[in-house]
Amino acid sequence: MSNFETIRLEVEDGIATLTLNRPDKLNAFNTQMTQEMIAAFDQTDADDSVRVVIVTGAGRAFCAGADLSAGAATFDYSTRGGQDKEARTVEGVQRDGGGLLTLRIYDSLKPVIAAVNGPAVGVGVTMQLAMDIRMASTDARYGFVFSRRGINPEACSSWFLPRLVGIQTALEWCYSGRVFPAQEAHEKGLVRSMHAPEDLLPAARALAREIADNTAPVSIALTRQLIWRMAGANHPMEAHMADSRGIQARGAMADAKEGVTSFLEKRPPRYPDKVSTDLPNIWEHWNAPRFQ
Repeated sequence: MSNFETIRLEVEDGIATLTLNRPDKLNAFNTQMTQEMIAAFDQTDADDSVRVVIVTGAGRAFCAGADLSAGAATFDYSTRGGQDKEARTVEGVQRDGGGLLTLRIYDSLKPVIAAVNGPAVGVGVTMQLAMDIRMASTDARYGFVFSRRGINPEACSSWFLPRLVGIQTALEWCYSGRVFPAQEAHEKGLVRSMHAPEDLLPAARALAREIADNTAPVSIALTRQLIWRMAGANHPMEAHMADSRGIQARGAMADAKEGVTSFLEKRPPRYPDKVSTDLPNIWEHWNAPRFQ
């Protein structure tokens, strides 16, 4: 796939592995990584051969947070340039790069599994919140360290984090800014499972294979968006309307026929519908540009 500098993107047998690839910097996050990760998710969405995306880190860290090489000016947008500065400014406000990434992950049409191989601090943890399933090495560490750097949480984490772990835990982690072990992240529900370092990627790939081998890609794309979007719905009627549109559209498509027939014939399914061409628009009553 595309030649990236701060990440690697590899696709094998329906599974895309996106590896943060600045191991000498503990995969510290910078503007280039923002742009390349967004581009990578554009590619995985457009590639019908990709069924699941796994995100991990090269070396001993997942992501050590923002690249602090600019020193005291790291978070001062007024002193920073870059060709994308104007494009990232809306109504005089410079948009946070971590938020641009999490919003792109939120829109992903493919399931996203985080395989957290080591320390994940600052944006290294907040970027995971828009991913669907987080699996951790026993070597992983987490930290919402923003209050210890004189800034506030970013990457839309004030929306995602309380929905994952509850307001009390979200506030404690963000108030203290302390770094905590994977065991605590697992106990509080941020992490789905813990694994020995050598078992982490095989476990993530086994879960990805379960999805890739048995499910209809268009159904997965709809399911992902239904679950995430309903996290902010005001009433279950919104879910009912979206569900109903989806069932009406999908029930008439080839995948539904194949799903029933393969079950009755006791054989593996061969779903013909493609995400790139056959994804129904069930969001007509919302302002949802990606689906219009």
